[in-house]
Amino acid sequence: MIFELGYVKVKARIWNIEEPNYYRDIELLADTGAIYTVVPASILNELKIKVIGKRKFRLANNEVIERDVGIIGIKINELTTHSIVVFGDENVYLLGAVTLEELGLKVNPLTGELEPFELLLM
Repeated sequence: MIFELGYVKVKARIWNIEEPNYYRDIELLADTGAIYTVVPASILNELKIKVIGKRKFRLANNEVIERDVGIIGIKINELTTHSIVVFGDENVYLLGAVTLEELGLKVNPLTGELEPFELLLM
């Protein structure tokens, strides 16, 4: 895990949930403002990730765009889950809030690390 200038970058393994031999090790920027995890479409296509639909997203400049989404397997810090992923632009690698929650992790802004949070079952 790398902490530089307020950014938290984490190493992750992502894979095709139907064909796990298609995988890739990548580095993601933890972005709690992003709902879903975003990986370049070229990588997701290499991994043969199936498109399961389209979603609309509002960008920081207020522009609304539509992107394909799929489902990937993802492993961070020995924790694994299946999560929605956005087919993103080149060089955009974001770890979104949904994936963080599915992994039971949160960003500690003081240490710049991911850490477990208490999961509630109520």
